[in-house]
Amino acid sequence: MQATDQNEELYEELRFVTDPKQQPMRIDKFLVNKVERVTRNKVQNAIRAGSVLVNGKPVKPNHKLKAGDEIKVILAKPVKTGETIPENIPLDIRYEDDDLLVLHKPPGLVVHPGIGNHTGTLVNALAYHFRDLPIMQGNRPDRPGIVHRIDKNTSGLMLVAKSDFAMSHLAKQFFDHTIHRRYVTLVWSEPPEDEGTIIANIGRHPRHRTLMTAFEPDEEEGKHAVTHYTVLERLYYVSLVECNLETGRTHQIRVHMKSIGCPVFNDEKYGGDRVCKGTVFTKYKRFVENCFELMPRQGLHAKELGFVHPTTGEEMMFKSDLPDDMTAVLERWRVYLAGRKTR
Repeated sequence: MQATDQNEELYEELRFVTDPKQQPMRIDKFLVNKVERVTRNKVQNAIRAGSVLVNGKPVKPNHKLKAGDEIKVILAKPVKTGETIPENIPLDIRYEDDDLLVLHKPPGLVVHPGIGNHTGTLVNALAYHFRDLPIMQGNRPDRPGIVHRIDKNTSGLMLVAKSDFAMSHLAKQFFDHTIHRRYVTLVWSEPPEDEGTIIANIGRHPRHRTLMTAFEPDEEEGKHAVTHYTVLERLYYVSLVECNLETGRTHQIRVHMKSIGCPVFNDEKYGGDRVCKGTVFTKYKRFVENCFELMPRQGLHAKELGFVHPTTGEEMMFKSDLPDDMTAVLERWRVYLAGRKTR
């Protein structure tokens, strides 16, 4: 028996190869015995969602394994939130049904409770929202169905699963990179091309462990990451850029844009919170500082989110307008550039 596991943000991939002397055994029973802290119901939901493959093909829960079978399993990792206190925090819900909900997360809202953020998070808000749901696995108020994350100071669309089956189905879509995710970001300077693709591994910075950094694709460090970008507007000092994620690594857009010399505007972690292009004159620096004050967070917004509905099979697509703070800063740069050209 061999087993490996590979981390992919909120999902994990498990691989098994049955022993040469393996006796016929149902796949669901086999996985319950091999995967730690997993219930038979969770395994069966993963199988029905197509998240379990035997020799590269989906199977049914009663499928009988034989010697030498190769099994691949994709599961959503349990979120370790401890005892979550439900809090009546308003949620901007854009869509909701029995399986899932799509919401707009404002900047500044932390997703998961953690050190220094035990309350006031999205998980606390979801625990309150889910109070009246039927009690079933996937609906527990201390473990709401967070399928993916966006950073505290990033605004935009998020997807939440309301059942264990939906969680399994959506987790596989994220793992397979079939989820449509498009962001709009305000960055310093101007990308070299109007359209381009950034391919650079992303991993922990070797010295600053709270930061991520980009590595060359042929290096062994980090994980494969791909970002496709399109320049929407060039304003000399800054640019408005649309980013389409092919992969979903931690801080991917922020790290990739920095790697091409265009850090996200006002991104304190990756060097965007200082003047990166322009003069050193006091008047210009004050203008930039005023923009930082108007948008006191990185200029990054999750604009589009598309996926296949777990139950209906329908292709779902949601869009969100730029938030007011990004729109205001963008307009200031337009006015500033127009004034510069007339002088």
